[in-house]
Amino acid sequence: MSAHGPFSSIDIANTGLGYNKYWLDTIAHNIANVNTTTAVGQEPFRARMVVAMPIDPNSSDGGGVYVGQVLDQQGEPEMAFDPDNPLADSRGYVQGAVVDLAGELGDLILASRTYQANMTVFKESRDALQTTTTLGRG
Repeated sequence: MSAHGPFSSIDIANTGLGYNKYWLDTIAHNIANVNTTTAVGQEPFRARMVVAMPIDPNSSDGGGVYVGQVLDQQGEPEMAFDPDNPLADSRGYVQGAVVDLAGELGDLILASRTYQANMTVFKESRDALQTTTTLGRG
């Protein structure tokens, strides 16, 4: 990719689209596991959080973002009384997932909107480039 070439806005938007797809997939995985239970003492399901890192605009990649890290949500799992669950301990408790559902839904809105914004930049840049290439054709 070139930092100052005619495709730079498309290339940068494309990195955002890739990042947002990964983020949306991670959010979906977290929400799908919000009700996952484990036996007390085992590692619970922990929501994953995706960290975006900037690509240096002066690099050969020309800027944008990439998935820099994926972190596990910290905190203690909620204990739930569910004596009929085969994973329940002798007191009838299981531990829930470490997922902040409200936070995940907020992230879902944000990730969806940024995906839409990157797609708009991609489409507008593509259309502008196509218009530019047809100007001299008469």
